[in-house]
Amino acid sequence: MSFVASAGSGRIACVMVGLPARGKTYIARRVCRYLQWLGISTKVFNVGDYRRKNAGAEQAHSFFDPKNTEGNEIRQAAATEALDDMLRWFHEENGVVGIYDATNSDKERRSMVVDKCGHDGVDVLFIESLCEDPDVIISNIMEVKLLSPDYANFDPDKAVEDFKERIAHYEKLYETITEPDLTFIKLVDVGSQVIINRIQGYLQSRIVYFLMNLHISPRSIFFSRHGESMFNVEGKIGGDSILSPRGMQYREALPGLIEKHLAGEKLTVWTSTMRRTILTAELLSYPKLQWKALDELDAGVCDGMTYEEIEVEYPEDFANRDDDKFNYRYRGGESYRDVVHRLEPVIMELERQHNILIIGHQAIVRSLYAYFLNYSHADLPYIKIPLHTVIKLTPRAYGCDVEYFKLDIEAVDTHRPKPKTMKALETDTAPAPPPATAPIASPDRANE
Repeated sequence: MSFVASAGSGRIACVMVGLPARGKTYIARRVCRYLQWLGISTKVFNVGDYRRKNAGAEQAHSFFDPKNTEGNEIRQAAATEALDDMLRWFHEENGVVGIYDATNSDKERRSMVVDKCGHDGVDVLFIESLCEDPDVIISNIMEVKLLSPDYANFDPDKAVEDFKERIAHYEKLYETITEPDLTFIKLVDVGSQVIINRIQGYLQSRIVYFLMNLHISPRSIFFSRHGESMFNVEGKIGGDSILSPRGMQYREALPGLIEKHLAGEKLTVWTSTMRRTILTAELLSYPKLQWKALDELDAGVCDGMTYEEIEVEYPEDFANRDDDKFNYRYRGGESYRDVVHRLEPVIMELERQHNILIIGHQAIVRSLYAYFLNYSHADLPYIKIPLHTVIKLTPRAYGCDVEYFKLDIEAVDTHRPKPKTMKALETDTAPAPPPATAPIASPDRANE
């Protein structure tokens, strides 16, 4: 049974509302990434993509003037096409959450969306982003909109002025949500105030709770596995082993590495409740918090065994895990899917926090890394997370910069690549880490 089915949730259209440069596409992508990580079929339908496909990019601001009849017809056609595609996706591909990314800036447009979705049995949750802070708006224009295909060949200064004119055209007709019968959440000034109305059902509540935890303040998230453990050296999985001598060397070197790349900023360290992560963090002079949710994947009856022993003792289980590693659950233990769901509160808290260092375990770091880097469930269990290496993520508007810092302390390689006999997966090798600094997601696109 899927997560969504067990939660009893129906199909939901998350309909974005807001003027340009208010972070709608940022919000849409973050919600999509979060739900996909949980295993919920989610897809974004960006009206700007349809408009560019039909009319081309690099349209001047006059194209968006309400008095421009031709421009209005083209934009309306794009909005209708995107909405129809979303409704078709619900029915033909069993979609659960469709995100309709457009300005949807007046009551007439919102009424049309509600009517069409209601006719197809799809619930509607409006997500409105309101912002009057000029610094946030200009920052969004500079960081995101100027990377849009709409301004690919524009001089940056002229692009800023043109986009401001585009915003002014939308402002002429913009109507904030006041319809009392609509289901909506309003995010005011990047979540400094949140207003909700008629939220119902488990899935809508999860989306709203996620949105209430978002922030865009600059920050860094560091990941590290514990230092090499005695079980790592012996090839055993699970357990509550102490560190090996080389793991102790990593423990001693870690504070200097973190201080070097933190640049004097504040930091909080999160560990699991297991000895190897607590020992690894012991010499760090930052506030520390232990999370039971960060404990390693429970190997059940296989805890403390080597993979060779598991293959002999439980050959059928060993083969089943190779066929579908994400969903395979150890006897009396957990699957990667189980781990993802128990990590959801950690993700929520990570979205609220600023600089965090998580010292965790291989399956845990893989699952958290997959959330920020948007890996599929099929690839998640094969992400290579080497020992004695710190991974630094710097979230950006639509992705993450990634940096790897490896200490010159030897350690065993505990990574097991995808078996070549696997039928469920298309590739034979583990997904390679991104380059040292790599924006993962594409830039924002102007909505309409």
